[in-house]
Amino acid sequence: MSLQTLSEWLRCPNCFLPLHPRGELMLACERGHSFDVNKRGFVNLLTGPRKFIGDSAAMLEARDRFLRAGWYDPLRDAIHTVVAGESPRRLLDVGCGTGYYLGAALPPGADVRALGMDLSPTAVSRTIRSHDRVDGLVADVWSPLPIRAGAADVILNVFAPRNAAEFQRVLRPDGLLLVVVPQPTHLRQLRESGLAVEMQADKSAHLTTSLAAWFRLEHHDQLDRTVHLSPFEVASLIGMGPSSHHSRSSAGEDSTGLDQLVTVAFDIFGFRRR
Repeated sequence: MSLQTLSEWLRCPNCFLPLHPRGELMLACERGHSFDVNKRGFVNLLTGPRKFIGDSAAMLEARDRFLRAGWYDPLRDAIHTVVAGESPRRLLDVGCGTGYYLGAALPPGADVRALGMDLSPTAVSRTIRSHDRVDGLVADVWSPLPIRAGAADVILNVFAPRNAAEFQRVLRPDGLLLVVVPQPTHLRQLRESGLAVEMQADKSAHLTTSLAAWFRLEHHDQLDRTVHLSPFEVASLIGMGPSSHHSRSSAGEDSTGLDQLVTVAFDIFGFRRR
Protein backbone atom coordinates (compact mmCIF):
# COMPACT_ATOMS: atom_id res chain seq x y z
CA MET A 1 0.00 0.00 0.00
CA SER A 2 1.01 3.57 -0.66
CA LEU A 3 -0.91 6.80 -0.23
CA GLN A 4 -0.88 7.16 -4.00
CA THR A 5 -2.34 3.75 -4.82
CA LEU A 6 -4.92 4.10 -2.04
CA SER A 7 -5.99 7.57 -3.17
CA GLU A 8 -6.49 6.44 -6.76
CA TRP A 9 -9.50 4.43 -5.60
CA LEU A 10 -11.16 7.07 -3.49
CA ARG A 11 -13.40 10.11 -3.51
CA CYS A 12 -14.31 12.36 -0.59
CA PRO A 13 -17.32 11.03 1.36
CA ASN A 14 -18.49 14.61 1.98
CA CYS A 15 -18.27 16.36 -1.42
CA PHE A 16 -17.42 13.39 -3.71
CA LEU A 17 -14.33 15.06 -5.19
CA PRO A 18 -11.25 12.86 -5.73
CA LEU A 19 -8.94 12.31 -2.79
CA HIS A 20 -5.20 12.88 -3.13
CA PRO A 21 -2.18 12.33 -0.84
CA ARG A 22 -1.37 15.20 1.48
CA GLY A 23 1.44 14.88 3.96
CA GLU A 24 2.79 11.62 5.31
CA LEU A 25 -0.46 9.92 6.40
CA MET A 26 -3.33 11.99 5.08
CA LEU A 27 -5.71 12.13 2.13
CA ALA A 28 -7.58 15.29 1.18
CA CYS A 29 -9.84 16.75 -1.51
CA GLU A 30 -9.67 20.17 -3.18
CA ARG A 31 -12.33 21.54 -0.81
CA GLY A 32 -10.14 20.88 2.20
CA HIS A 33 -11.80 17.79 3.64
CA SER A 34 -8.98 15.64 5.02
CA PHE A 35 -8.73 12.11 6.41
CA ASP A 36 -6.00 10.43 8.40
CA VAL A 37 -4.62 7.18 7.05
CA ASN A 38 -4.07 4.49 9.65
CA LYS A 39 -0.43 3.51 10.18
CA ARG A 40 -1.42 -0.06 9.36
CA GLY A 41 -2.22 1.14 5.84
CA PHE A 42 -5.94 1.81 5.51
CA VAL A 43 -8.32 4.75 5.71
CA ASN A 44 -11.62 5.02 7.59
CA LEU A 45 -14.17 7.04 5.59
CA LEU A 46 -17.26 6.29 7.66
CA THR A 47 -19.60 9.24 8.07
CA GLY A 48 -22.84 9.68 10.00
CA PRO A 49 -24.80 7.15 12.08
CA ARG A 50 -24.78 3.46 11.17
CA LYS A 51 -27.42 0.79 11.59
CA PHE A 52 -24.98 -2.14 11.58
CA ILE A 53 -21.63 -2.97 13.17
CA GLY A 54 -18.77 -4.83 11.56
CA ASP A 55 -17.52 -8.31 12.42
CA SER A 56 -15.74 -8.60 15.74
CA ALA A 57 -12.18 -9.79 16.22
CA ALA A 58 -13.53 -13.05 17.67
CA MET A 59 -15.69 -13.68 14.58
CA LEU A 60 -12.78 -12.99 12.27
CA GLU A 61 -10.49 -15.28 14.25
CA ALA A 62 -13.07 -18.08 14.04
CA ARG A 63 -13.41 -17.49 10.30
CA ASP A 64 -9.69 -17.60 9.80
CA ARG A 65 -9.43 -20.91 11.69
CA PHE A 66 -12.23 -22.50 9.69
CA LEU A 67 -11.10 -21.25 6.28
CA ARG A 68 -7.47 -22.24 6.87
CA ALA A 69 -8.69 -25.81 7.39
CA GLY A 70 -9.66 -25.85 3.70
CA TRP A 71 -13.40 -26.56 3.94
CA TYR A 72 -14.29 -23.70 1.58
CA ASP A 73 -11.36 -24.21 -0.79
CA PRO A 74 -13.65 -25.33 -3.68
CA LEU A 75 -15.48 -22.01 -3.43
CA ARG A 76 -12.21 -20.09 -3.27
CA ASP A 77 -10.94 -21.96 -6.35
CA ALA A 78 -14.18 -21.29 -8.26
CA ILE A 79 -13.90 -17.57 -7.52
CA HIS A 80 -10.27 -17.60 -8.66
CA THR A 81 -11.24 -19.24 -11.97
CA VAL A 82 -14.01 -16.74 -12.73
CA VAL A 83 -11.90 -13.69 -11.88
CA ALA A 84 -8.88 -15.01 -13.81
CA GLY A 85 -11.06 -15.13 -16.93
CA GLU A 86 -11.63 -11.38 -16.62
CA SER A 87 -7.92 -10.43 -16.39
CA PRO A 88 -8.78 -7.46 -14.15
CA ARG A 89 -6.30 -4.75 -13.25
CA ARG A 90 -8.51 -3.30 -10.47
CA LEU A 91 -10.34 -5.65 -8.12
CA LEU A 92 -12.72 -4.43 -5.38
CA ASP A 93 -13.81 -6.75 -2.57
CA VAL A 94 -16.88 -5.40 -0.73
CA GLY A 95 -17.14 -7.21 2.59
CA CYS A 96 -13.57 -8.47 2.48
CA GLY A 97 -13.49 -10.12 5.92
CA THR A 98 -10.13 -11.83 6.42
CA GLY A 99 -9.13 -11.41 2.75
CA TYR A 100 -9.37 -15.16 2.09
CA TYR A 101 -11.24 -14.87 -1.22
CA LEU A 102 -9.54 -11.66 -2.35
CA GLY A 103 -6.11 -13.19 -1.88
CA ALA A 104 -7.07 -16.10 -4.13
CA ALA A 105 -8.74 -13.90 -6.74
CA LEU A 106 -5.96 -11.30 -7.07
CA PRO A 107 -4.23 -11.89 -10.42
CA PRO A 108 -0.43 -11.69 -10.73
CA GLY A 109 1.22 -8.54 -11.99
CA ALA A 110 2.90 -5.60 -10.33
CA ASP A 111 0.36 -3.18 -11.82
CA VAL A 112 -2.68 -5.16 -10.59
CA ARG A 113 -4.28 -3.58 -7.54
CA ALA A 114 -7.06 -4.52 -5.15
CA LEU A 115 -9.12 -2.66 -2.57
CA GLY A 116 -10.49 -4.52 0.43
CA MET A 117 -13.53 -2.76 1.90
CA ASP A 118 -15.37 -3.69 5.07
CA LEU A 119 -17.33 -2.07 7.87
CA SER A 120 -14.94 -3.67 10.36
CA PRO A 121 -11.53 -1.98 10.78
CA THR A 122 -10.20 -5.27 12.16
CA ALA A 123 -11.28 -7.05 8.98
CA VAL A 124 -9.66 -4.45 6.73
CA SER A 125 -6.45 -4.62 8.76
CA ARG A 126 -6.35 -8.40 8.32
CA THR A 127 -7.03 -8.16 4.59
CA ILE A 128 -4.29 -5.68 3.76
CA ARG A 129 -1.77 -7.85 5.61
CA SER A 130 -2.54 -10.63 3.13
CA HIS A 131 -0.84 -8.98 0.16
CA ASP A 132 1.23 -5.87 -0.55
CA ARG A 133 -0.93 -5.01 -3.59
CA VAL A 134 -4.11 -4.66 -1.53
CA ASP A 135 -5.25 -1.28 -0.21
CA GLY A 136 -7.80 -0.95 2.61
CA LEU A 137 -11.00 1.04 3.15
CA VAL A 138 -13.40 1.12 6.08
CA ALA A 139 -16.80 2.19 4.74
CA ASP A 140 -20.51 1.40 4.97
CA VAL A 141 -21.96 -0.34 1.91
CA TRP A 142 -25.36 1.25 2.58
CA SER A 143 -23.99 4.79 2.16
CA PRO A 144 -22.74 6.39 -1.06
CA LEU A 145 -19.42 4.63 -1.49
CA PRO A 146 -16.31 6.82 -1.17
CA ILE A 147 -14.97 5.15 -4.32
CA ARG A 148 -14.51 6.83 -7.70
CA ALA A 149 -16.85 6.04 -10.60
CA GLY A 150 -15.60 3.22 -12.83
CA ALA A 151 -12.72 2.43 -10.47
CA ALA A 152 -13.18 -1.37 -10.47
CA ASP A 153 -12.89 -3.96 -13.24
CA VAL A 154 -14.36 -6.64 -10.96
CA ILE A 155 -16.40 -6.35 -7.76
CA LEU A 156 -16.23 -9.35 -5.45
CA ASN A 157 -19.13 -9.74 -3.00
CA VAL A 158 -19.06 -12.95 -0.94
CA PHE A 159 -21.71 -13.41 1.79
CA ALA A 160 -21.91 -9.63 2.13
CA PRO A 161 -24.59 -6.94 1.69
CA ARG A 162 -24.98 -5.23 -1.67
CA ASN A 163 -25.73 -1.68 -2.82
CA ALA A 164 -26.78 -2.22 -6.44
CA ALA A 165 -26.84 1.40 -7.56
CA GLU A 166 -23.44 2.14 -6.07
CA PHE A 167 -21.96 -1.09 -7.40
CA GLN A 168 -23.04 -0.07 -10.90
CA ARG A 169 -21.45 3.37 -10.46
CA VAL A 170 -18.04 2.16 -9.26
CA LEU A 171 -17.82 -0.72 -11.78
CA ARG A 172 -16.48 -0.03 -15.26
CA PRO A 173 -19.10 -0.36 -18.05
CA ASP A 174 -18.08 -3.90 -19.08
CA GLY A 175 -16.96 -5.01 -15.63
CA LEU A 176 -18.08 -8.07 -13.66
CA LEU A 177 -19.99 -8.21 -10.38
CA LEU A 178 -19.33 -11.61 -8.78
CA VAL A 179 -21.75 -12.45 -5.96
CA VAL A 180 -21.81 -15.52 -3.72
CA VAL A 181 -24.78 -16.39 -1.49
CA PRO A 182 -25.63 -19.55 0.45
CA GLN A 183 -28.13 -22.04 -0.97
CA PRO A 184 -31.20 -23.00 1.12
CA THR A 185 -29.47 -26.27 2.12
CA HIS A 186 -26.36 -24.51 3.43
CA LEU A 187 -25.71 -25.61 7.05
CA ARG A 188 -29.07 -27.42 7.03
CA GLN A 189 -28.06 -29.86 9.76
CA LEU A 190 -26.89 -27.08 12.08
CA ARG A 191 -30.12 -25.14 11.61
CA GLU A 192 -32.18 -28.26 12.31
CA SER A 193 -30.29 -28.80 15.57
CA GLY A 194 -30.71 -25.16 16.59
CA LEU A 195 -27.04 -24.25 16.27
CA ALA A 196 -27.41 -21.89 13.29
CA VAL A 197 -29.96 -19.18 12.59
CA GLU A 198 -32.56 -19.60 9.87
CA MET A 199 -31.81 -18.01 6.51
CA GLN A 200 -33.94 -16.48 3.79
CA ALA A 201 -35.37 -19.37 1.74
CA ASP A 202 -35.42 -17.51 -1.60
CA LYS A 203 -32.06 -15.78 -1.26
CA SER A 204 -31.02 -16.37 -4.89
CA ALA A 205 -34.33 -15.15 -6.34
CA HIS A 206 -34.23 -12.09 -4.11
CA LEU A 207 -30.67 -11.38 -5.22
CA THR A 208 -31.41 -11.40 -8.95
CA THR A 209 -34.57 -9.34 -8.46
CA SER A 210 -32.83 -6.71 -6.34
CA LEU A 211 -30.05 -6.27 -8.92
CA ALA A 212 -32.22 -6.43 -12.05
CA ALA A 213 -32.55 -2.67 -12.59
CA TRP A 214 -28.77 -2.22 -12.67
CA PHE A 215 -27.31 -5.58 -13.74
CA ARG A 216 -28.09 -8.48 -16.03
CA LEU A 217 -27.31 -12.04 -15.00
CA GLU A 218 -24.59 -13.60 -17.15
CA HIS A 219 -23.90 -16.90 -15.43
CA HIS A 220 -24.95 -18.92 -12.40
CA ASP A 221 -22.99 -21.82 -10.91
CA GLN A 222 -23.60 -23.95 -7.85
CA LEU A 223 -21.33 -25.77 -5.42
CA ASP A 224 -22.51 -28.15 -2.74
CA ARG A 225 -21.05 -31.00 -0.74
CA THR A 226 -21.32 -32.60 2.68
CA VAL A 227 -18.31 -32.34 4.96
CA HIS A 228 -17.35 -34.15 8.17
CA LEU A 229 -16.61 -31.56 10.88
CA SER A 230 -15.21 -31.98 14.36
CA PRO A 231 -16.95 -30.22 17.29
CA PHE A 232 -14.19 -27.60 17.28
CA GLU A 233 -14.69 -26.96 13.55
CA VAL A 234 -18.45 -26.69 14.01
CA ALA A 235 -17.86 -24.12 16.76
CA SER A 236 -15.58 -22.14 14.44
CA LEU A 237 -18.12 -22.33 11.59
CA ILE A 238 -20.90 -21.01 13.82
CA GLY A 239 -18.67 -18.44 15.45
CA MET A 240 -17.54 -16.88 12.18
CA GLY A 241 -20.99 -15.76 10.99
CA PRO A 242 -24.29 -14.23 12.13
CA SER A 243 -25.20 -17.34 14.11
CA SER A 244 -22.50 -16.39 16.61
CA HIS A 245 -24.82 -13.68 17.95
CA HIS A 246 -27.59 -16.19 18.68
CA SER A 247 -25.98 -19.51 19.55
CA ARG A 248 -23.88 -20.69 22.48
CA SER A 249 -22.04 -23.07 20.15
CA SER A 250 -19.42 -20.44 19.35
CA ALA A 251 -18.15 -20.94 22.87
CA GLY A 252 -18.39 -24.71 22.57
CA GLU A 253 -21.25 -24.96 25.10
CA ASP A 254 -23.57 -26.85 22.76
CA SER A 255 -20.97 -29.27 21.47
CA THR A 256 -22.04 -32.93 21.62
CA GLY A 257 -18.46 -34.13 21.44
CA LEU A 258 -19.26 -35.93 18.20
CA ASP A 259 -18.29 -35.16 14.62
CA GLN A 260 -21.11 -33.85 12.43
CA LEU A 261 -21.98 -34.12 8.77
CA VAL A 262 -22.71 -30.59 7.49
CA THR A 263 -23.90 -29.48 4.05
CA VAL A 264 -22.10 -26.48 2.60
CA ALA A 265 -23.78 -25.13 -0.53
CA PHE A 266 -23.26 -21.91 -2.51
CA ASP A 267 -24.75 -20.05 -5.46
CA ILE A 268 -22.16 -18.14 -7.55
CA PHE A 269 -23.53 -15.41 -9.78
CA GLY A 270 -21.83 -13.28 -12.44
CA PHE A 271 -23.54 -10.03 -13.41
CA ARG A 272 -22.79 -7.36 -16.02
CA ARG A 273 -23.82 -3.72 -15.88
CA ARG A 274 -26.92 -2.80 -17.82
